[in-house]
Amino acid sequence: MKKTIEGPGKRLKVYIGENDRYHGKPFYEAIVYRMREEHVAGATVTRGIEGYGAGSHIIHTANLLRFSSDLPIIVEIVETKEKIEKVIEIIKTMLDDVECGVLMTLEDIEILRYAP
Repeated sequence: MKKTIEGPGKRLKVYIGENDRYHGKPFYEAIVYRMREEHVAGATVTRGIEGYGAGSHIIHTANLLRFSSDLPIIVEIVETKEKIEKVIEIIKTMLDDVECGVLMTLEDIEILRYAP
């Protein structure tokens, strides 16, 4: 489905750990593939170089002296308000099968141009 989007939109950010798994594969990868199945406008995964979350007692870092194999991951999803509500419910359902700390945030954005 090819679509063009301009105007008000939403950006969902999902903060998880690099080692979080969903049915044997990285959780971030499962989210991206599921978003593609849902024809979501876009999803991007970013690896952090350092961070910690609600369930963490240590700071995860890419620093060579204190190298961590569980770096922070942010999955960003951009869509219309109507579609992002469905996306949130999908991810909440996926979280039932994952043991991980998670933070999800939602922001109002202005989509200047989205065209395949």
